[in-house]
Amino acid sequence: MRILFLVPYPPGRAPSQRFRFEQYLAELTAVGHTYHLAPFISVATWNILYQPGQAVAKALGILGGFARRAALLFRVPGYNFVFIHREAAPVGPPVFEWIISKVLGKKIIYDFDDAIWLANTSEANKIAAGVKWHHKVADICRWAYKNSCGNTYLADYARRFNQRAVVNPTTIDTVHLHNQVRDQAAPGRLVIGWTGTHSTLKYLDQVVPVLSKLEAEGLDFEFRVISNQPPMLPLRSLVYLPWRKETEIADLLGFHVGLMPLEDDLWAKGKCAFKALQYMALGIPALVSPVGMNSEVVEHGYNGFVCATPADWEFSLRKLLSDAGLRQQLGHAARATIEQRYSVRTNTANFLRLFS
Repeated sequence: MRILFLVPYPPGRAPSQRFRFEQYLAELTAVGHTYHLAPFISVATWNILYQPGQAVAKALGILGGFARRAALLFRVPGYNFVFIHREAAPVGPPVFEWIISKVLGKKIIYDFDDAIWLANTSEANKIAAGVKWHHKVADICRWAYKNSCGNTYLADYARRFNQRAVVNPTTIDTVHLHNQVRDQAAPGRLVIGWTGTHSTLKYLDQVVPVLSKLEAEGLDFEFRVISNQPPMLPLRSLVYLPWRKETEIADLLGFHVGLMPLEDDLWAKGKCAFKALQYMALGIPALVSPVGMNSEVVEHGYNGFVCATPADWEFSLRKLLSDAGLRQQLGHAARATIEQRYSVRTNTANFLRLFS
């Protein structure tokens, strides 16, 4: 088969692309398929996209993306499948999807890992939010040959419009990338960690009071945040590390415990537990809110802790900070969970069946 990937961002940069389909590209080649990746925005636009200012350069970058998409339509007939991750264009109605499906008659594999039919406005995207055309997701689901959904909540939404919805979880490459395990007995200052983009920093607000209380009692720990923007949090223990692909795994291995707090809202229900998956793959116990896929991935007391209240967060953190043996035990179980249920190796056949 010849497969065209219509994706928002340049390859190798965005987590959703890296961990949902880019790590399967070699498997596609191995079974005889060929593919072409067509990002909407260029590397130059990506480099400034989430920086303040430069509105003209960003606008020109978006216009350039539309021009590339229009030119690409002439090449679409040469492909058997068109894999669309999230959307063909970041703003406006689903014109390209309609042409590909209804005019050119191509089989669309529509892939998404968030509740993208809902508005999730932040300071970084508030201007674009008004023209995002969120309701186009239903139409694309309807037109798709198959819908590739990150969890059952997303698949249930897609099935309202099209019964051909497959749960294709976000997965971890436990062989070539997340292929080390944290030694919880190694000496050093205890590190409570969190990683994510600027858009999810807001979820840390609910654990700040707990961390502040532990600080006030004199507990010695570091709260390490790895992100593309520094957080503004009133914590003495806070250490910020800019996210870098080159040091991604080494930086995460510095955690003894990984946090994934979420708000219990419709947007968060669509989350695919990606932070928890990363921690657990490296043998790091995850503490998570009982929202969305988190409770499916983390089994309370077996491979991590599910924390519904501030008291839960405090109790679980105290327990793990004081007991290296427990961290090691939960970490080993966490790694096994990823290998058995959320690894590239175990999900490859499921991914390849999308193109059948």
